[in-house]
Amino acid sequence: MNQISAGDDDSAKAAAAIERGRLLFAQECEFVMGVRTEADLPKPELPEVAFAGRSNVGKSSLLNALTNRRTLARTSNTPGRTREVNFFRLGGELMLVDLPGYGFARAGKEEIARWNKLIEDYLRGRVNLRRVCLLIDARRGIAASDRAVMELLDKAAVVYQLVLTKVDKEKPGALAKIRDEAAAEISRHGAAYPEVLATSAAKRLGLEEARASFAALTESALAESTLADRS
Repeated sequence: MNQISAGDDDSAKAAAAIERGRLLFAQECEFVMGVRTEADLPKPELPEVAFAGRSNVGKSSLLNALTNRRTLARTSNTPGRTREVNFFRLGGELMLVDLPGYGFARAGKEEIARWNKLIEDYLRGRVNLRRVCLLIDARRGIAASDRAVMELLDKAAVVYQLVLTKVDKEKPGALAKIRDEAAAEISRHGAAYPEVLATSAAKRLGLEEARASFAALTESALAESTLADRS
C-alpha cells in the first residue's frame, strides 16, 4: 500500500512539474537585446538559463520549440550565424540566453577569438546564471570542444546540463549508447547536473521535461529572494 502511495505521489509531483513548465513557457517571450562585448551585457535582472553548444547543434531550433515560436531565435544551416549573446525575457520570470556557437564558423580568427572571450566573460561573471544547457548533437556525441567548455564551467563553478539534440535522427539503440556515454562523462565533472535531457525540436521530443526543469529554477530563485528579503 505504501509503495503504491509513494508511486502515486511521485507521478503527481512529475505531472505538477510538467504543468508548471507548460505555464511558464506559454507566457510571452520577447527579444531583449543582443550584445557583442562584455560592457554591453545587461544588468542581472532575472534568473538566467543559457544555451551553449557547437555551431549548428540546434540551439535556436530548441529555443523556438520550447517557447512555441517559429522565429524567436534565428535558425540557419550555416554554422556561426549567431554572433551575439542574445537575451529573451520569458514572462517576467526567466531570461533565456542564446550564446554564439563554438567549434567552427565562417569568420576570421579575430572574430572567433572575440566570440570566445565574450562567452567566457559571460559564463564567469554572471551572478544570476542558474544553469547552462550544453547542447550535444546526438548524432556526433561529445567532442573535444565540448569538453573544453565543460572544464571552463567546472572551474567557474557554473552548473550545466547536457542536452542531446536531434535525437529523432538516431535509432533507439544508438541513442541509448549516446546517453550512457553522456552520463559517464558528466560523472567526472563537478559542476555537471546529473540528468541528461534528450530532445528533438523537429519532433518535439523531450520538451516537457526541459520546460519542467527550467521552471524549477525560477521557483528556487524566488525562494532564495524571499529568504534574502526576510533576513
